[in-house]
Amino acid sequence: MIERRKAGRKIKKKVLALTLAAALAVSALAGCGGGKKEGESPETKVAGAEKEDEVRAPAEDGEEKGETGTSVEGGQGKNVIKLGGLAPLTGNDQEYGQGFEIGFKKAIEEINAAGGVNGYTFDIEIKDTQSNEVTSSTIATAFAEDEAVMALLGDFSSGVCKANAQVCDRYGIVQLSPTAAAFDYAPMSKYFFSIMGRQDAEAFFLAKYVLKEYLGAQKIAVAYVDSDWGRFCFGNFKTQADKEGLEVSAETYGADEKDFNPLITKLQAEKADAFVVMDPGDLVADIFNQADAAGWQIKHVALGPGTSQQVVNSLSDKNNLMVASSFFIDPENAELTAWAEWFEGEAGFAPTIHPACAYDSVYLIAEAVKNIDGEVTRDSIREALLNLPEYQGITGSIKFEADGDIRRNYMICAVKGGEWEILEGFEYGADGY
Repeated sequence: MIERRKAGRKIKKKVLALTLAAALAVSALAGCGGGKKEGESPETKVAGAEKEDEVRAPAEDGEEKGETGTSVEGGQGKNVIKLGGLAPLTGNDQEYGQGFEIGFKKAIEEINAAGGVNGYTFDIEIKDTQSNEVTSSTIATAFAEDEAVMALLGDFSSGVCKANAQVCDRYGIVQLSPTAAAFDYAPMSKYFFSIMGRQDAEAFFLAKYVLKEYLGAQKIAVAYVDSDWGRFCFGNFKTQADKEGLEVSAETYGADEKDFNPLITKLQAEKADAFVVMDPGDLVADIFNQADAAGWQIKHVALGPGTSQQVVNSLSDKNNLMVASSFFIDPENAELTAWAEWFEGEAGFAPTIHPACAYDSVYLIAEAVKNIDGEVTRDSIREALLNLPEYQGITGSIKFEADGDIRRNYMICAVKGGEWEILEGFEYGADGY
């Protein structure tokens, strides 16, 4: 678990790749589950060490398929639990997809090296969705029709993840997204799960605790990306800002824009106390750098990138950025620091919460499998996930709520001298959730 640290601790940039100790591979596992509603598709199951090697295919076009003699095979033989990975390996979000791939595979390597779980080892096939809803749904369907695939991991954005609701419902297969944060994602399907934390909670924290209480700001200028994610973020933020009595002026921009000067000119005229950029990270530095070049002296705040070192490295002013974040790589946490060093050596860039959540997602599936009393099926994985007790991952505490989502607490972090430091820890504002 990421320990709560006092203000002023800095993230020290690492350059050497390390390998995690074997102890990192094993976590305490708990939980149980079962049950199926009438009318759902037949269960697909893994043949266990003491079970017959049969897999029931999912229902199609309202009819059940007969039992097959197919046994689940993988790189290490029978009793391999196969996972389907959905990730944008190319396109605008490819950095996130590549982070997913590295996190997924590392966790599986560790789990298998430690002997697997209850006689099972794990395998994953990762396919490129390009952050496209149709592509993701097509790939999810192909995975769901593969009797060996027990659960889906991914996709990246909430909008793309939501496109797979009918697929997951029809085939009765879990989709555990590391990063879907929309408040309406998990409730769409009983098979939907996410561990990023709900974005409406982050927007609430930003408006009430970062801007109003910590900065004492009253007038807020906002630039947000014109996408489902950006509109969703701004909508949640504006709702809370109105409750807090904050005055908000906002402008949108396209994900492919390069010149932000017209937007900056309009917002600068509002004479705000703080300038907030809502973007997953790609354009945060570009917008703030152009604001600096225009001579706009104002406090910079971001929603979306978290404590991203990539953003910091691109800033012209490395002492003017504040964010709300649920994730902090504490240099005094040896386990997490070793993981971050290993990731940077593997990926070529420092990790954010996104690949860390991908890594934790695999361990959550493994914990669910360990706590299944009986055959491992798609439905038993769903029930075991839902009933897992609190789990301490590298991203912190994870406990699924009834709808398959989690809530996280946030801290206030800022850039000082090109490094992140904690201004207020997880306790700050936690009583407001």
